[in-house]
Amino acid sequence: MQVVQVASAAVAKMAKHDFYIKKSVHFNLSKDAHAAFRIACFNRGLSMQEVIEEFVQRILSENPKVLKILDDVSENKKNKAQKKFSKSDVESIFSLLEESDPLKQE
Repeated sequence: MQVVQVASAAVAKMAKHDFYIKKSVHFNLSKDAHAAFRIACFNRGLSMQEVIEEFVQRILSENPKVLKILDDVSENKKNKAQKKFSKSDVESIFSLLEESDPLKQE
């Protein structure tokens, strides 16, 4: 009975320990991106988990090539947001200006 209690306590401690060491990450990919990623990993004998874990470890170690990828993604995101603003909101802004034009004759 004593051995079972010790083993049970050890398993509980390990489970608690794993909870603090590992984190679960969930994100969505397009079907095409998921398929391409999965195939690229499979062709190299890797799991998607292994690749993501390695990528994150390289961020942690401040690998310049990986940090450059992050910088590129960040810059692309900023540019995309600017393009959205310049395309979608310009017409709305001009419409508002026209509506509130004090010189406009009715």
